[in-house]
Amino acid sequence: MKKLLMTAAMILPLAGTASAEGSLNIYVWADSIAPDLIEKFTSETGIEVNVDSFSSNEDALTKLQSGASGYDLVTPSQHFVKIMIDEGLLEDIDAHALNAYNQLDERWQGQWWDPSNDYSIPLAYGTAGFAVNRDKYDGPVDSWSVLFEPTDLAGSIALLSYPDEVVSAAQLYLGVEYCTESKADMKKVYDLLAAQKPAVVAYTSDNIENRIGSGDVGAHFWWDGNALRLRNSGANIEFAMPKEGLVGWLDSFVVPAGAANVDNAKAFIEFMSTVENATVQYNYYAHSAPVEIDESKAVYTQENAPELFPDVPVIFAQACSAEAQDLVTKVWTDLLQ
Repeated sequence: MKKLLMTAAMILPLAGTASAEGSLNIYVWADSIAPDLIEKFTSETGIEVNVDSFSSNEDALTKLQSGASGYDLVTPSQHFVKIMIDEGLLEDIDAHALNAYNQLDERWQGQWWDPSNDYSIPLAYGTAGFAVNRDKYDGPVDSWSVLFEPTDLAGSIALLSYPDEVVSAAQLYLGVEYCTESKADMKKVYDLLAAQKPAVVAYTSDNIENRIGSGDVGAHFWWDGNALRLRNSGANIEFAMPKEGLVGWLDSFVVPAGAANVDNAKAFIEFMSTVENATVQYNYYAHSAPVEIDESKAVYTQENAPELFPDVPVIFAQACSAEAQDLVTKVWTDLLQ
């Protein structure tokens, strides 16, 4: 889940904003929507867009679980879409009836998190892995062992502040199934992360680009498109392609149950899913587009953006049972205490 370098945008504070006709309150991954598109949408429709951001799926879920969030659109990842549907937190918007649905690549239609496409339209997809600063580390990056069992990088590693993708990556490295309910298997995950802990200088999801780009750390758990954008800005970093695989994610537009501006939310989804606007979004966000784009205007290609075209397995995170999620939570709580 991600996310990107701060860019000047038309971001209006959500607090105190009335939910009324002509407005749209969205809650999205930080810096994930092209500011030019927000301005264009308002210009074309007269709908005022108010943007708030989150930095983890857990934060988005908690916000919706609290009720009366005031949001009309949220962009959780696939496994959290499933959780939100199961908990009755989302509005059935007949997403399959939108023009945006017809713009989707077929592989993203009818997926397990929303089989009938009643609730969601994908926005972007990519991978979670790790990046290294090549001014600090010149060794191989073909295995998760570089991060989880470091030698040269000991004392120069940073992870995310939440367990979702980090634990999934550890499971990939150890050959432990996602969503396992085996305490013995999750003990292996805990032991790996506990042994790694002395080499970790920070568990944080904030300010990643500055930390890895400046060389404050030699390696950071991160996302494909973020690493791409930072590399293109001149930083000497490389996104790893571990042979054990990368953690896959796909973020989607969903409408919280009871949202005040459902029609405006649908209008924004339709707007973002046109070929023209999806291309602008792809070029801005630097994560792969699940809807059709204009390839002739795409900035990123397999030749100049290997981060977006992994040559290793990509295993998408799953929605786990309560028992499995409790084990993940326990691993992370015990690790950080």
